[in-house]
Amino acid sequence: MIEFGWPWFAVAWILAPLLWWLRRPQERQFSTLRVPQLAEHSNQPEPSSRRIWQGLLHLLVWSLLIIALCRPQWLGEPVQIRSEAREMVLAVDLSGSMEIADMRINGNEVNRLDMVKHVVSDFVVRRQGDKLGLILFADTAYVQSPITYDLRSVEQLLDEAQLRLIGERTAIGDAVALAVKRFRDNEQTNKILILLTDGQNTAGNVSPNQAQQLAAYYGVKIYAIGVGAEEVIVDSFFGQRKVNPSRDLDEGMLRGLADATGGQYFRARSTEELEAIYQTLDQYEPVAGDEQLRRPQTELFYWPAGLALLLLFGFCLSKLLLQQQRRVSDAT
Repeated sequence: MIEFGWPWFAVAWILAPLLWWLRRPQERQFSTLRVPQLAEHSNQPEPSSRRIWQGLLHLLVWSLLIIALCRPQWLGEPVQIRSEAREMVLAVDLSGSMEIADMRINGNEVNRLDMVKHVVSDFVVRRQGDKLGLILFADTAYVQSPITYDLRSVEQLLDEAQLRLIGERTAIGDAVALAVKRFRDNEQTNKILILLTDGQNTAGNVSPNQAQQLAAYYGVKIYAIGVGAEEVIVDSFFGQRKVNPSRDLDEGMLRGLADATGGQYFRARSTEELEAIYQTLDQYEPVAGDEQLRRPQTELFYWPAGLALLLLFGFCLSKLLLQQQRRVSDAT
């Protein structure tokens, strides 16, 4: 479909006929565009039919130039363009403590990592329109999935993650710093890090305080989630007793990371609490939006402009040939 980018320029078309009409009656002619150098050597009046055709040619050239000035465009079929409004990175703890089976899914006892996979997978599916990345960390941190629109790949890579894949300890500072590094090259997005861990920083080259400063400087918002039950009943030689399997969780450090970057700290003591947390995150950081439709545009102004120039060139060339022919006939 053809549309005009600057249609208001069409009103300029009336200028040429108006100027011709306002000329003195004795000078009113169709051939308003002449070559002065050629007119000096023209002694024979042009036939009226030729003047009419020249006037029509001039009007056609003028119309083509006005059409080009109106900037005609060809609009192609609509295509879907994704929004670039938000990027998220999930940082998941794979340290040995994530093996503690203090969570339940549908009545079945599972370890912390399996519970995280179960809940986070649903969250990933709901983020259609956002870009997600995945960082796994234990003794160190590494990028399992770059920031991408391919949410199915992110979900699959998370599901394939294994405990103790990269050690037993917990490098929280390295995970945050690596996420900041992935974000910092893109200044046009809302940068969100969702950090899931059940311990304290016990490994890595970057301290949580240094990572916090980096995240705050580069505008990365951290939502920190502390995973693990606060009370479980275990059997011992002296009978059943209550223990706190999350005694090593450094809530103060996680809360500091969140507060310093404009995020929030959450405590997930059960599968239901973690699900509620991710529903809250959906409200805090709504999906960037549905895919928007865009129609590709192809500029067409050079076609009428080129045709107008070609007609003018042909007209001038014909005048030159006609004058040359008259000179030859006069000489003979």
